[in-house]
Amino acid sequence: MDRIDYFARVVAESPTVARARFAYAVELQRVDRHREAITQYRAYLDLQEDEGNAWGRLAEALGAIGEPDQAADAYLAGIDQALKFGHRGMADELRAALEEL
Repeated sequence: MDRIDYFARVVAESPTVARARFAYAVELQRVDRHREAITQYRAYLDLQEDEGNAWGRLAEALGAIGEPDQAADAYLAGIDQALKFGHRGMADELRAALEEL
């Protein structure tokens, strides 16, 4: 069983396990299944407060499908969260990605 199938099964069996949704989204994004990844990132973010990383990944996926306004919103949310949790370096990386958008 590959990683995507594995995490799809875990999410189907336990849809409220935030970490499984995040891992599934990462694997989907890795193989350019951006729309599915977006769904999983959003589900993850509904379940758990993120420190910025998932917001940045969501923004990348949104940018990949041609949604720059939504991507910008995700980057901004990620910057806010990164700063809230004291991750200045991550906030700077997200700002740089936003500027390149």
